[in-house]
Amino acid sequence: MSSNPVILQSENLTKYILETSVYPREEETLKELRNATASHPWGFMGTAPDAGQLMTLLLKLLNAKKTIEVGVFTGYSLLLTALTIPDDGKIIALDPDREAYEIGLPFIKKAGVEHKIDFIESPALPVLDKLIEDPSNKESFDFAFVDADKDNYWNYHERLFKLVKIGGLIIYDNTLWGGTVVWPEEDVPAPKRKFRQAALAFNKAIADDSCVEIFAVSIGDGFTICRRAH
Repeated sequence: MSSNPVILQSENLTKYILETSVYPREEETLKELRNATASHPWGFMGTAPDAGQLMTLLLKLLNAKKTIEVGVFTGYSLLLTALTIPDDGKIIALDPDREAYEIGLPFIKKAGVEHKIDFIESPALPVLDKLIEDPSNKESFDFAFVDADKDNYWNYHERLFKLVKIGGLIIYDNTLWGGTVVWPEEDVPAPKRKFRQAALAFNKAIADDSCVEIFAVSIGDGFTICRRAH
């Protein structure tokens, strides 16, 4: 499967934004991890650096301290979260692929933030269910980031809604699926159709959810930012 095109549909404009506003402010360890991820066969799955910059700003505006990450891959978004939250902050990071996480681990250690991360090698749903069973976890998280199997996004949302506090944020990545959400079905490459349908279903469901305030951003492959309203 090839990488999705940028939503802006202009490589030159995207390059300009990255070189003007993003790369000059990117932490050195993040840059090193991004470069290391680029050689991975699935390197395009890493969080886009401009999306990461937006995440950093939102984490700071929230004064986030306790977060969840569903889908880690090599850990670009995990590292930037760990760099942003306070020294006594904590991140529960869920991913069944320990091997990909190991690519980013040396950079996490180099940045001195490994102590903030609880990496759990597991599919996310059973871990989220276990967290919900503990009453102390309910409405205790400030922030959650989801970049995982798209057909489970609504299942993640139902669980994260119980864990994230009122006023907290949940961000979902890849919700515009390379812009294919507006393409005729016959124009969508066959390998992308399943997750395109999943993105369409999730986007409709989240738009109909009166318990969250939402904003879709055409950054990277599409970001949907949800604020828990009540």
